[in-house]
Amino acid sequence: MKIYSNISSSTGKPSGVKGYEYGNDFITLYFTSGAVYSYTCGSCGSDHIENMKILADEQSGLNTYVTKNKPPFASKY
Repeated sequence: MKIYSNISSSTGKPSGVKGYEYGNDFITLYFTSGAVYSYTCGSCGSDHIENMKILADEQSGLNTYVTKNKPPFASKY
């Protein structure tokens, strides 16, 4: 898992995402609540996956993206 250490520029609060990992056709997000969501190209499409990968690597806007766009997840645990 790679650490996601974003602080919101609008609120000054830490992101709800604490970490992530991804491959060619998926991204898994680890939230501070303890929830883990996996998204795949099959569950939400490659556009969402690619956007989330970019935001994860930029360490900015990932939690906001998920909250606003609500991409369907493949699994939650």
